[in-house]
Amino acid sequence: MAMLFRSRLTDWTVFVPVLAILVLLLTWERDLSGPAVVVLAVLLAGAVLAAVHHAEVVAHRVGEPYGSLVLAVAVTVIEVALIVTLMISGGEKTASLARDTVFAAIMITCNGILGLSLLLGALRRRVAVFNSEGTGGALATVTTLATLSLVVPNFTSRPGPQFTPAQLTFAAVVSLALYGLFVMVQTGRHRDYFLPVNSQGRVLDTDGHAEQPSNRATLISAGLLLVALVAVVGDAKSVSPAIESVVTGANLPPSFVGVVIALLVLLPETIAAARAAHRDRVQISLNLALGSAMASIGLTIPAIAIASIWLEGPLLLGLGGTQLTLLALTVVTSVLTVVPGRATVLQGGVHLVLLAAFVFLAASP
Repeated sequence: MAMLFRSRLTDWTVFVPVLAILVLLLTWERDLSGPAVVVLAVLLAGAVLAAVHHAEVVAHRVGEPYGSLVLAVAVTVIEVALIVTLMISGGEKTASLARDTVFAAIMITCNGILGLSLLLGALRRRVAVFNSEGTGGALATVTTLATLSLVVPNFTSRPGPQFTPAQLTFAAVVSLALYGLFVMVQTGRHRDYFLPVNSQGRVLDTDGHAEQPSNRATLISAGLLLVALVAVVGDAKSVSPAIESVVTGANLPPSFVGVVIALLVLLPETIAAARAAHRDRVQISLNLALGSAMASIGLTIPAIAIASIWLEGPLLLGLGGTQLTLLALTVVTSVLTVVPGRATVLQGGVHLVLLAAFVFLAASP
């Protein structure tokens, strides 16, 4: 079993992320031909799978819920860096980029990843079981962060769906504080609330009897995880002009490009959550889903608050009417799903339908 965690130079999970980074550096900010786009897309898929592998190695070594936290934070930090970079260089046309990206992340994680996890867990054991106390606390934090950051700007005194500088600073401080408080609770005082449970509510052994990877293997995987995630986000950005061309050719709104890129960036978490649910570790899947949504808001808002010092033009954060409706429906549905601590294929299907509605309405507003 130890061989599973031993990094080798001949292992595809080692050379694919490195190759993806090298190709990314060679093609950065260049007009890509059709074959180059195909190569980048293949390397993007390989980097996603490699990221999931190395995240699972690190998670197996540090245990839950730290493992879920590692992947969620790593993906979000790189995603935030990409958002801020694009906003600084993009000018006024990126005024709503942070809002659109964060909202897409919420919809994908709270409906897509969560719904898929519940569906897979319920198909395996008829009923997916999880800890409602921990999951409910995570959902409450996501709801509070989303409301303060994406809903309140519609009702402030400043014209347009924007914050004043003081209001943006307050939202940033509160977002970071709430996220830090959640991490402290998740990894400290109430860690058992975020561990997988059986049908009787007893905590399961998250690692099974598999041998843990060595410290050296864990450090190598942690480094390769970072490399793979940089490759995922960078390649997603590089292929975005091709995606934009396809979107334009299909007469879809320009904002739909952000939805496609968000789907690509969140692929590692989606695959990791699906694998955990298939192993009857639904709680780990929900930790990934809600933790990623929380990190997306809790880290993005402070980052753009700092970046706003250099940003020109308005910073639009308030959601539109359709988006507000979808957010409200997602929150209500999620509460009804989480409170019992048990879910069937019905709940999973409902959340996946909400994701489909989001994608459809983003394509056809």
